Amino acid sequence: MKVHFIAIGGSAMHNLAIALHKKGIEVTGSDDYFFEPSKGRLAKYGLLPKKKGWFDNRITTDIDSIILGMAAQIDNPELLKAKALGLNIYSYPEYLYEQSKDKIRVVIGGSHGKTSITAMILHVLQKVNVDFDYMVGAQLEGFETMVQITNADIMILEGDEYLSSALDRRPKFHLYQPNIALLSGIAWDHINVFPTYENYVTQFSTFVDMISDSIVYCAIDDEVRRVVELSKNDIKKLPYNTPKHVIENGVTFLETEKGRVPLMVFGDHNLQNLTGARLICNQLNVSDKQFYNAIQDFSGASNRLELIKKNSLTAIYKDFAHSPSKLKATTEAVKKQYADRELVACMELHTYSSLNKEFIEQYSGSMDLADKAIVYYNPEIVENKRLEEISPDYIKQHFGREDVFVFTDSKKMVELLKNEYWERKNLLLMSSGNFHGVDFEALAEELIG
Repeated sequence: MKVHFIAIGGSAMHNLAIALHKKGIEVTGSDDYFFEPSKGRLAKYGLLPKKKGWFDNRITTDIDSIILGMAAQIDNPELLKAKALGLNIYSYPEYLYEQSKDKIRVVIGGSHGKTSITAMILHVLQKVNVDFDYMVGAQLEGFETMVQITNADIMILEGDEYLSSALDRRPKFHLYQPNIALLSGIAWDHINVFPTYENYVTQFSTFVDMISDSIVYCAIDDEVRRVVELSKNDIKKLPYNTPKHVIENGVTFLETEKGRVPLMVFGDHNLQNLTGARLICNQLNVSDKQFYNAIQDFSGASNRLELIKKNSLTAIYKDFAHSPSKLKATTEAVKKQYADRELVACMELHTYSSLNKEFIEQYSGSMDLADKAIVYYNPEIVENKRLEEISPDYIKQHFGREDVFVFTDSKKMVELLKNEYWERKNLLLMSSGNFHGVDFEALAEELIG
């Protein structure tokens, strides 16, 4: 069996390449750029190409499958050669389906919370000794790769709604054909692909109609509830809400029939995610008692409300939050968990949607709970994405608070943070990037030592 990856250097692609290599499949690949950690991890397994770039002579008739990454363009020379030879060409999600079509497929979908919920499920299943395969969108503690494919009867899949490949314009989660699914929330995103809110919501309606057995869904989200309850798909529908809980001395406790359960994660959004994960685990014959015992030491997925450093008076967190709904939920979570401290919240406008002038108004009120709100964006990225120029005044106006600090130079933002007095004050850094090269760990060390 021989598989060739076009764009093997991607975060998801290189993990799948390693998973197939570990399964005994011959793996080759190409890419025009390699960054860490994928570069080092591919090298560790002997999968790093000797030369960067695309080479059509690497595409031969003895290749059983081509896996096409989202980063590959439609005129990629290797792709053109593969098409000319009539080879089997799969997008990343298509290939995952092929590898799991005889398994019970559990797909976690939603505009936010997918990675955290998937991570919770994997954590619990691992602790209660259930065999499973998986694909998750972040590196998790205790898991070497983001993908695993074995002979297990279950596969847990994080269901991204973004497009599958340059050839396949369907959302990824439409290809998995779930037996069991979860829908965490619907908040307009990816406007370069889904230009209207209605078009975006339709993708989730289609997803619900594809499920064969049951769906767990967040009933707090009006749009999710509407989509699920209006679906004519005759499946089991299991709603969830925010569970009862208390916060004592900076620790969140679930109040359950089994008694109080201490948690390492916090915030209403995380507690909702946890409840959804519990209901999914129930569908896989994991009891509530097993779930509560296993979840207590779950500390979160990488970059999802992740603690960088803390002392007795200050905590510094980073989070992948970049959309309005994620921004609001994460800011609220930290503020509520430390009600006696001020909160300085920094966010970076980094994605195509967040830098789009027509979309920025969606951020109104998203940082209202922060005592000091800071927004950073890089005008060069706006230009590179060929978007209309935006100004700091425009951002202030559409974030809905005149006192927001707006920076286009991250060094100046860092200087502001260094001049802050941090006693009884927390810092939250939110971005899908890194504020143009800011080392979060080094900054935290300098701020609170």
